Amino acid sequence: MAEKSVITPWEVKGAVDYERLIKEFGLQPMPALPKQFDNVLFRRKIVFAHRDFGRIVDAVEKKKPFVMMTGLMPSGKFHFGHKMVADQIIFYQKLGAKVYVAVADIEAFNTRVDDMKELHKTAVQEYLLNYIALGLKPENCDFYFQSKRSKDGKKSNAYYSLANMLARNATFSEFKAVYGDVTPGKMAASLLQAADMLHPQLIEGKMPVVVPVGVDQDPHLRLARDIVSRQKTFDFVQLSSTYHLFQPGLKGGKMSSSDPFSFIALTDTPEEAAKKIKKYAFSGGQPTVEEHRKKGGNPDVDISFQMLRYGLEPDDKKLAKIYDDYKS
Repeated sequence: MAEKSVITPWEVKGAVDYERLIKEFGLQPMPALPKQFDNVLFRRKIVFAHRDFGRIVDAVEKKKPFVMMTGLMPSGKFHFGHKMVADQIIFYQKLGAKVYVAVADIEAFNTRVDDMKELHKTAVQEYLLNYIALGLKPENCDFYFQSKRSKDGKKSNAYYSLANMLARNATFSEFKAVYGDVTPGKMAASLLQAADMLHPQLIEGKMPVVVPVGVDQDPHLRLARDIVSRQKTFDFVQLSSTYHLFQPGLKGGKMSSSDPFSFIALTDTPEEAAKKIKKYAFSGGQPTVEEHRKKGGNPDVDISFQMLRYGLEPDDKKLAKIYDDYKS
């Protein structure tokens, strides 16, 4: 029997039907984009859906200011699934975005790891350093922790006041409808997430904000967007969001920090990465060499090929040749 599909901000397991999720969540398929968005993740439809992305396209084409906001859960090693988000952060920064990166240490403390010092260490050593190594420019990036927003009192006051004021526009019934299983910790984390996404406009001024996420994080976007449309206190531009496919784990399913045999970390040595691929990575090849020569392989389920597709091979023509050669 196939594993039941579960998709929440805190857990993903089972097969993911992206077409069903587009309809269920009310997303829009990603349309053809102008030349400024010529990026491997957009070209290959890995970023496959959106909400109100037209505002960001318009800002880029007209060279108007906009914000790219994302968050990270500092509960494990930085792997290739995280790299896909980092690649988007860096891409938007090159397009001119002011970048905001929130470390969801409050959420991680309430749902995963109850050691704040360890969470902060992981955020800096595993995430921030890898972001910079991959090309993020720190001078145009506001990297902060939910637990201690900033030494700048104006930023901190704006952030924490907003998180508390947003609670006025959310109900317990709404939390239940959006998240299902609800605890006080998850409710608090969700309001902080909404403040993460919205407070840049209190600092930068009223402007579009894009939040690139996996589809498992959409409940946070739905709650924040509902609050924006309902509240009367602030004059916010409604949030824009994009949704990317999950990076396949070595054994299938989502690449996850909670399963060390499902991912390749960017700090793994070449020898460690090769060992993981040989031992754990699902292959699209046939059971025997003779059978493979006769029938060819299936690159659509081959994890090594999928890693090339998700960005390790940026040349589309080379990728297409590898695909065809593997099938023949």
